[in-house]
Amino acid sequence: MARIVNSWNEWDPLRRVVLGTAKGTQIPAPEPAWHYNNVNGGFPFGEYGPFPEEMVERACEQQNGFCKAMQKRGVVVDRVVPHESMLRVQAVSTPDWTQLNQRGISNPRDLFLVLGNEIIEATGSLRSRWYEYLALRPLFEKWFEDDPEFIWTSAPKPRLTDESYVKNYYYDYDNVWDDNKKAEMQRKGQYQLTEKEPLWDAADACRAGKDIFLQPSAVTNRKGFEWIKRYLSRSGFRVHRIEFDTSVSQFYRPWHIDCSISLLKPGTAITCPGKPPLTREAVELFRLNDWEMIPAADPVYHWTDKLTLCNTVKGQGQNGVNWISMNVLSLDPKTVCVDANETAFCEQLNKLGFEVLPIQYEAVFRFGGMLHCTTLDICREGGLEDYFPKQIGGY
Repeated sequence: MARIVNSWNEWDPLRRVVLGTAKGTQIPAPEPAWHYNNVNGGFPFGEYGPFPEEMVERACEQQNGFCKAMQKRGVVVDRVVPHESMLRVQAVSTPDWTQLNQRGISNPRDLFLVLGNEIIEATGSLRSRWYEYLALRPLFEKWFEDDPEFIWTSAPKPRLTDESYVKNYYYDYDNVWDDNKKAEMQRKGQYQLTEKEPLWDAADACRAGKDIFLQPSAVTNRKGFEWIKRYLSRSGFRVHRIEFDTSVSQFYRPWHIDCSISLLKPGTAITCPGKPPLTREAVELFRLNDWEMIPAADPVYHWTDKLTLCNTVKGQGQNGVNWISMNVLSLDPKTVCVDANETAFCEQLNKLGFEVLPIQYEAVFRFGGMLHCTTLDICREGGLEDYFPKQIGGY
């Protein structure tokens, strides 16, 4: 039987990938983990439900285009089918809570981490995404039958009781704290999650063979970081904490690592000028192993979306440029899929020697993420390598 699951880094030649879908995506009902405030876009704060059908159709059209572009390059693309409960406004619950609807399955990267022949289901911290794993189960079940080396793992499912969240966090964020206070809290890594239980999103991890760079964030707490580090260290992985000062861009709740740093090939890291690294040891580790840390070109596309799951700092839709420009998917060490609207970044990558595949994807961003977010690379050529042989003691 052929190996199906095998992916150790972000750049080896891509052979198989999962692609999410905008179908079934909804504005979630209020929950303590996140603040969906679309007051200017047809969903007054506190309301929830499906996106308008024309927005869904346009996003699906662009996702289909992305699918075809990858297939032309020989990549097998597995499409996610939403669980039937996601296709309507339906409450879901556990013995601890009830959530009035679900978010959807546009971004499989967020909750599943692929390391070699293993797929690990992350904990997540949003109640609206608790049952998102159901949409991936049919694929995993098939691969478990067909690939005798596939290891299928799940981190401890969290309870997500009110004790997992800082009481009144969003009220204070909107009504009490000024920008200086928010910036101070961001630099200290203080967000809406408590340390009651390990919570983490897979999209806060960046893979480089034996080394995993993991960002504590608004959706990955310190216990979540510690759980991943303990679990992966048994297999010889080195898990490194890396944090960024997102307050420079006046964004005080960092969310996923793939808009802060992108590893495009051995020795080449693209970093975000608007989110400089706070973790000096991480910068030193890259320098010590002769990696270039190249600042990304400034984003140029002006977003004007009022109804979106990717809110700006004021929580009222998109109005301006966004570092989501860095959210790219590598097909191999020489080929990168990039948002076609980010012409400056495309030009920069071309000058660095990459072949750029421009992908029209702006309609998809409204549903929670871009090219890297909406994919989950399942199989890449190559094996486990050590790209950081020189390590820093204690880091």
